[in-house]
Amino acid sequence: MFQEIKKNGKASWVPVSVRVEDHVVVPDLDYSNIENPDQFIEDYTSKLANTPMDMSRPLWELHLLNIKTSNAESLAIGKFHHSLGDGMSLISLLLASSRKTSDPDALPTTAATRKHASSNKKSWWLVGRFWFMIRIIFTTVVELFKYLLTLCFMRDTKTPLMGKTGDAIRSRKVIHRIVSFDDVKLVKNNMDMKVNDVLLGMTQAGLSRYLSRKYDEDMVVEKKKNLEKIRLRGTVFVNLRADTKLEDLANMMAKGSKCRWGNFVGVIIFPLWVRSEDDPLEYVRRAKSTMDIKKLSIESLICYGLIKLTRKILGGKVVETLVRRLFDHTTLTFSNVMGPDEDISFFDHPMSYVAASALGGPQALIIHYVTYVNKIVINLAVDTSVIRDPHLLCDDLVESLDIIKLAAMEKGVHKMEV
Repeated sequence: MFQEIKKNGKASWVPVSVRVEDHVVVPDLDYSNIENPDQFIEDYTSKLANTPMDMSRPLWELHLLNIKTSNAESLAIGKFHHSLGDGMSLISLLLASSRKTSDPDALPTTAATRKHASSNKKSWWLVGRFWFMIRIIFTTVVELFKYLLTLCFMRDTKTPLMGKTGDAIRSRKVIHRIVSFDDVKLVKNNMDMKVNDVLLGMTQAGLSRYLSRKYDEDMVVEKKKNLEKIRLRGTVFVNLRADTKLEDLANMMAKGSKCRWGNFVGVIIFPLWVRSEDDPLEYVRRAKSTMDIKKLSIESLICYGLIKLTRKILGGKVVETLVRRLFDHTTLTFSNVMGPDEDISFFDHPMSYVAASALGGPQALIIHYVTYVNKIVINLAVDTSVIRDPHLLCDDLVESLDIIKLAAMEKGVHKMEV
């Protein structure tokens, strides 16, 4: 597909011929002279992140590198323009092109979402439903008001994670780290939470460690910050599609599919709890508490509708200005994608892991988590002119997960003793 401007000034998608040779890149490299393959891949992906796409042809490309790293025998690196679709659309494309390694004819599977049992007491159903609607309306109004304040003037506190408002990204660097998904599930099960709650708690703990160290290194007293006084928020992308089966995702591109292809995501503003906290589990509890409030609100759906309406009435330039203002006034972007829970092969090539990131925004820090079987990939995209030590930040995230896991295990032991 290719985007074309019609005579009436409106953009539309039209089919075009695609030369695969223009989009699949196999670089001619002397692999024998590459001393550190992991560093080479990091530099290669960072170079891709800083290279603009050729807008004169379909906006995707695939790079194939036959180089062995510490985590894979070879790599395929894809680069897609966001206009082609959101993360869920691209995951659906991956699923449609993949099969289980244990059964080459079967589609991959993902973990089922746990559903909470509803009460059967009919006498309280009407009262509970009415109270639930009141909570939704009130919470939505409050969250939309905060959204409006952010668009107008409310900015995050200037920290070592945030660049100057209006500054363009000078140099983007992309790094990733693979940790055990079993550690996340252990915390999730011991604390009766969701994976997303644990990842947000881990993120809050990691950012707290990083900022605390940064301010301790700053010897100028007047420049030191009290972590408790910092306003630090992240934009979190929310998939607005209804719960669907894996088959619906894999068949998303088919005509009459229940799943929508394209960009169908909302954005919520998530206040991150940054503190020097003695109890590591408090980071996870706070993340769950905040996310429970966000789930009660329908701000993401309303904002998505308002953006579409604004685009239709005032045009794409106004929408671009509003979205950029939202990102300018917040510190980071957070996203979590659940991948297959069984090993899969991509066109008969077994996959070791999947990493993903979104680039191009004005924020200096973008954090993406992608799960694959028993692994979880932490992917950071940073502006190196603001965050000069991204590996240290990644270390803080990993160490925070380890500390939270140990605390959750200790909590589980205490439960058994009682």
